[in-house]
Amino acid sequence: MITARKRHTGLMATAGVLGGVIALTALGGTSNAATSGDNAGSHRASQARADQAGTQDASDARIKITPGQGAHNVGIDGPVEVTVSNGKLTKVTMTAVATGAEISGTLSTDGTSWKPNGRLERATRYQVAAEAEDAKGRSVTGNATITTTSPAGGFNGHLSPEDGSTVGVGMPVTVNFDKAISDKAAVQSKIQVSSSSGQRVVGHWFNDDRLDFRPKNYWTPGSTVTVKLNLHGTQKTVTFKIGRSQISTVDARTKQMTVVRDGKTIKTIPISSGSPEHPTYNGQMVISEKFRQIHMNGATVGLEKDGKPAYDIKAVPHAMRLTDSGTFIHGNYWGADSVFGKVNTSHGCVGLKDVKGGGDGKQPAAWFFDNSMIGDVVIVKNSADKTTLAPDNGLSDWNMPWNEWVAGSATS
Repeated sequence: MITARKRHTGLMATAGVLGGVIALTALGGTSNAATSGDNAGSHRASQARADQAGTQDASDARIKITPGQGAHNVGIDGPVEVTVSNGKLTKVTMTAVATGAEISGTLSTDGTSWKPNGRLERATRYQVAAEAEDAKGRSVTGNATITTTSPAGGFNGHLSPEDGSTVGVGMPVTVNFDKAISDKAAVQSKIQVSSSSGQRVVGHWFNDDRLDFRPKNYWTPGSTVTVKLNLHGTQKTVTFKIGRSQISTVDARTKQMTVVRDGKTIKTIPISSGSPEHPTYNGQMVISEKFRQIHMNGATVGLEKDGKPAYDIKAVPHAMRLTDSGTFIHGNYWGADSVFGKVNTSHGCVGLKDVKGGGDGKQPAAWFFDNSMIGDVVIVKNSADKTTLAPDNGLSDWNMPWNEWVAGSATS
């Protein structure tokens, strides 16, 4: 579904999960690829330092998680497995997203494969995190989130944002189904989304299994949004609150980001965005995930140089996802101070000055992370990128004109 080019990363992190799996009976999502990368520098010397940081500790080990990131309708016994080539697994954890319960598993005697013990629960989202080392002790990680099949005759759905959460003004309501919906009007008519602000909210089908809802303009700050589902006997009501308005605009030409809260500029931050070879998308993006640290590894998505990952940065601090295809806004501790506000040299992400480990709260990246929430809007302008950011690439719904949005509704 996502046709945008990849900006890549392997991801190893802890983060909150929005939404939840809903078991909806007798009806027929999208996966969030962990992809991104940003080896920034200020000039040739700085770029060389960045390249060295990204490759000097690269591991030969390659992790494969079956059935893979974003898989839906996974069987409850047998199909889940973690394997490694050119190395050995050192740690594998599998947890149920909703409860945090860890699933026990068995590592093979040669350390090259792992499987869960026993059957999994139906209609459940699981996160799998794996670590491995090669013969030289160099580590690599792998992650995947999967959803198991629902009871016979049913299917799984994933609704975001989470009940009781507070989100930014750009957060759409997203319902992902694990089976294609043939009668879209019948299904959409059973999902009602309203706002205490009185804004008109309209649904839009991106394909046969993703239905998003939003108003014409961003949600009104302080309003409450209510989602009511009544699908074949399953009833569910979700409410969430819209927080303050925060719109951050990244100008790739001036290399500055202006943070506007409730109509007032509260901060201007020097940034480094995508290089001419890897320009950052122009357009309106929405923060969908926050990670205090993530592991970015190009090999997990095929970005390699001379047989090694193009980058392998184990602890990228203060990272926030902007698109499914891999655009992040994150801390950068490996670039020279002269990068920020001066040169665009990333692989497509937006980098803010930071320190290794992210422990200095006075750094620009730490400030922005601490002052941002899921659903906040980040707008990029004046980038050299000539492609069109797809509205279904992450939560980029706002890039679609309102008349086109309404035309994609099955009930309007």
